[in-house]
Amino acid sequence: MATAATEEPFPFHGLLPKKETGAASFLCRYPEYDGRGVLIAVLDTGVDPGAPGMQVTSDGKPKIVDIIDTTGSGDVNTATIVEPKDGEIVGLSGRVLKIPASWTNPSGRYHVGIKNGYDFYPKALKERIQKERKEKIWDPVHRVALAEACRKQEEFDVANNCPSQANKLIKEELQSQVELLNSFEKKYSDPGPVYDCLVWHDGEVWRACIDSNEDGDLSKSTVLRNYKEAQEYGSFGTAEMLNYSVNIYDDGNLLSIVTSGGAHGTHVASIAAGHFPEEPERNGVAPGAQILSIKIGDTRLSTMETGTGLIRAMIEVINHKCDLVNYSYGEATHWPNSGRICEVINEAVWKHNIIYVSSAGNNGPCLSTVGCPGGTTSSVIGVGAYVSPDMMVAEYSLREKLPANQYTWSSRGPSADGALGVSISAPGGAIASVPNWTLRGTQLMNGTSMSSPNACGGIALILSGLKANNVNYTVHSVRRALENTAVKADNIEVFAQGHGVIQVDKAYDYLVQNTSFANKLGFTVTIGNNRGIYLRDPVQVAAPSDHGVGIEPVFPENTENSEKISLQLHLALTSNSSWVQCPSHLELMNQCRHINIRVDPRGLREGLHYTEVCGYDIASPNAGPLFRVPITAVIAAKVNESSHYDLAFTDVHFKPGQIRRHFIEVPEGATWAEVTVCSCSSEVSAKFVLHAVQLVKQRAYRSHEFYKFCSLPEKGTLTEAFPVLNGKAIEFCIARWWASLSDVNIDYTISFHGIVCTAPQLNIHASEGINRFDVQSSLKYEDLAPCITLKSWVQTLRPLSAKTKPLGSRDILPNNRQLYEMILTYNFHQPKSGEVTPSCPLLCELLYESEFDSQLWIIFDQNKRQMGSGDAYPHQYSLKLEKGDYTIRLQIRHEQISDLERLKDLPFIVSHRLSNTLSLDIHESHSLALLGKKKSSNLTLPPKYNQPFFVTSLPDDKIPKGAGPGCYLAGSLTLSKTELGKKAGQSAAKRQGKFKKDVIPVHYYLIPPPTKTKNGSKDKEKDLEKEKDFKEEFTEALRDLKIQWMTNDMDKQKSTLVDALCRKGCALADHLLQAQDQDGAVSSDVEGREDEGESILDSLTETFWETTKWTDLFDNKVLTFAYKHALVNKMYGRGLKFATKLVEEKPTKENWKNCIQLMKLLGWTHCASFTENWLPIMYPPDYCVF
Repeated sequence: MATAATEEPFPFHGLLPKKETGAASFLCRYPEYDGRGVLIAVLDTGVDPGAPGMQVTSDGKPKIVDIIDTTGSGDVNTATIVEPKDGEIVGLSGRVLKIPASWTNPSGRYHVGIKNGYDFYPKALKERIQKERKEKIWDPVHRVALAEACRKQEEFDVANNCPSQANKLIKEELQSQVELLNSFEKKYSDPGPVYDCLVWHDGEVWRACIDSNEDGDLSKSTVLRNYKEAQEYGSFGTAEMLNYSVNIYDDGNLLSIVTSGGAHGTHVASIAAGHFPEEPERNGVAPGAQILSIKIGDTRLSTMETGTGLIRAMIEVINHKCDLVNYSYGEATHWPNSGRICEVINEAVWKHNIIYVSSAGNNGPCLSTVGCPGGTTSSVIGVGAYVSPDMMVAEYSLREKLPANQYTWSSRGPSADGALGVSISAPGGAIASVPNWTLRGTQLMNGTSMSSPNACGGIALILSGLKANNVNYTVHSVRRALENTAVKADNIEVFAQGHGVIQVDKAYDYLVQNTSFANKLGFTVTIGNNRGIYLRDPVQVAAPSDHGVGIEPVFPENTENSEKISLQLHLALTSNSSWVQCPSHLELMNQCRHINIRVDPRGLREGLHYTEVCGYDIASPNAGPLFRVPITAVIAAKVNESSHYDLAFTDVHFKPGQIRRHFIEVPEGATWAEVTVCSCSSEVSAKFVLHAVQLVKQRAYRSHEFYKFCSLPEKGTLTEAFPVLNGKAIEFCIARWWASLSDVNIDYTISFHGIVCTAPQLNIHASEGINRFDVQSSLKYEDLAPCITLKSWVQTLRPLSAKTKPLGSRDILPNNRQLYEMILTYNFHQPKSGEVTPSCPLLCELLYESEFDSQLWIIFDQNKRQMGSGDAYPHQYSLKLEKGDYTIRLQIRHEQISDLERLKDLPFIVSHRLSNTLSLDIHESHSLALLGKKKSSNLTLPPKYNQPFFVTSLPDDKIPKGAGPGCYLAGSLTLSKTELGKKAGQSAAKRQGKFKKDVIPVHYYLIPPPTKTKNGSKDKEKDLEKEKDFKEEFTEALRDLKIQWMTNDMDKQKSTLVDALCRKGCALADHLLQAQDQDGAVSSDVEGREDEGESILDSLTETFWETTKWTDLFDNKVLTFAYKHALVNKMYGRGLKFATKLVEEKPTKENWKNCIQLMKLLGWTHCASFTENWLPIMYPPDYCVF
């Protein structure tokens, strides 16, 4: 067997699939049409120019024409201008930078800036480097220092038993050193590398240099021009292996350092166009194509895409005259085919003839899970992910080949507005190149992120051939060719595969053969505001319905008016389903024509039904449809009382990758569903996906989604629960994982439950005292145990300032349309250390569909240090803050300055997570609530039975510190006693991510605190049984007054004494420290000075011990004196302990420098070095740029 295995050739073609799409056969026919002459823009995490296969094209041109970061995450403010003195300048880090004599700078002026490496290092690299730096730079030295300090302490303890004052201080000194070293180890935090940046003009071009060695010797650093000028790049060291390039903007005032934010973008580019001259089997699909790398994944936001990044990217795509865009990103959207970002994409596609290819999403297997823009935007070709038998063997090492299938997770259509959603499919996995910093050459990745570049590379081959033969094409003709020639797999639904797997060779032949003017046109299909007919809810399929369908030709940009006038298309309309009726013909000219389509779903069986009305040009019917009207109807099953609102399925057979969908009309009053799955197989453990989605108008599918990937052991059982919306259809999908082996049989039951609260959200105002809500058990007997849990307090902020200005050269749309920004500034106080979640309620959860270009907030401490940032999805960007004052700067961008001005008073909220959750008391009657007596416990409600509950206010002493009027506490109400019922009522599963919410949210609005009496403690005396007469009260009051007066007078005297001692001690210490600094200087009276010094030292010692009698040395008033006393006695461990305390009380740069000086005096250079690197991060020159 082993011999047979080694003789079988390795399936290289399965590592980066080209056979399945016809790309391999196309290249055999036309080896010259390998993408040459085609420019692909890869909008992603950035492409590493040093990665394998990313150097040259097959015809010797540079593979990557330009590398651009449009997010701003690599931007460095270099507006500070300096001139060298004696060939040196001081960088913003404080380092002295030596300017090499070989540099040419006619002006003699340098723009300088500073950047923390960890700001732009990819997350995985940052984690690796942090680990390596600790192990190599910190740990070895620190262990030696700690061992030495412990040894000295032990030796002293053995040798000195005499408890003299001097010995006491020495013991304290040695103990302080050990404690400090242990504390530094515990608090260890790596600031990362801090780079000085220089920008200058050499008389011809702008150049930049980054002090990547952090030593000031710039002769060892790489000098770079803008990447597009000479394809130059540098690297941040042999440990990091992070390649970078630069772009310089705004006359040298802004430097953009461009690195890859993750491995994703390089992998995508490698699939589309990687070229390996020595190993052609490793080539991407179009090795001759060139790449424009645009980083749209913001490193500050864990490579999340932003509106800023995307709109700037489309400006670059248009300016570089790209042929294709690959976009392997996307999010769930609340409404499809609209928003500022989508408008800019549409403009690039329809006005500039740029073909935009995008991933459909990885959120299947339920229907209507396509992401934006891939599956929801008319101008974009959305690509689903397909897996072939060869891929299973070569990439995933499966023991046996399974039939070709769609990956379980590949997102499905239709879009919420009825469009098909997925246009075509392509192989969704590959082993391809990744950046050098991963320390891997290649990596397996799968997702529609991989299917999109495979399709995009295939389209590049087609365009290469068309350009070589001067065959004109439009975005419309190319898309039609792809869709009309794609190969459909019989066992895969249309919503998963779209029109089928792309066939490069057939699509090319189609375009060469069909060159009519009609084929170059696009067609807009509209049904009201929708792009298809999608009947999903029970009311929509209860009776026949008529739909007015508008069909309008879309002409390529710059079409001659005479051609528009002469357009006269004779169209045949066809439908292959008996439940859809349409006209047989349509005459179409340059206007929108309307037809009527009747849909009668009454006779359809339960489940999913799809058909199309297709429009053919009768002059060329074999060319396939010019346009399609997609029609989807869902007939939902019903559950009722007779079945106990359950649906049961027994001994159901599942093959690998098989999917079963159930559409169910959720019964009125149902609020959650429980799913139980039991394995009938004793020999096979099975992986399943349980997925449920309900669609609500103008809400993303994620808003009402449940997803669970689970392993079901042999004969095992699992139960899950999720919330449902009554009266609407729900899709419950149970899918066997695509990479499973062997068949399996299971039983499963879907059971509906209902406990309905009268209010969809509880809004409780503290002033009301008692709030009522009513609960009904809708379907069955249900056990209740109502519970209100408050998890955070929310602070509302108003802007202190709102400034609007035009943006720079990167932010000008075609036809000189200037983009503007508004920066709003907010301040808030963090009363104690804790987690906060900042957000802008008006704009959050809106990205692609937003009417504003983008939103981005950055939070700063008092020293302008960047603490964190976030954008449209606040739950992703929670951060921990220490006690203190903070500033939030929010940037909003738009083309119209008037639209920005409307937001000048925009509220912003900061949600503070409570360290301990709070509960509100719930009672079953108003009188019990009023008297604060028996709380509600468990009770069982019969079907249709109603029960009121009464909520009392939160005691004032429970209100969190810092929260007050204008703030509210936020949490949730759960009603069910059962664990599954509670689970269904809490925040969403991981898959929902950005749309996390509670089923019944609770907001508790705060009021002013009670007015406190001055002598509050006296109130307790009123509880005494025996009343005192007036004389007794007078006598006690007089006694209390005397004691209070004596105490206050003593405290005042003590404070004055301590203050005087500290002033005296500091003056004496300063004198001695000054004398120590002057040691070695020539003096005529050395002996006299020594005597004087000893006298002052004795006086200082006496003052010190006198101070210790009256107060603790760590008292705020005494700290400075204690610190200086330690310095005089050269007890640097004690000094550092006091200096560290001073930093805690007053974290100024000067206090930190004192700590660093003491670390160096103690020989702890590693501690000093790390702390020094923190200084420019903690005290930046200004707010960082957006």
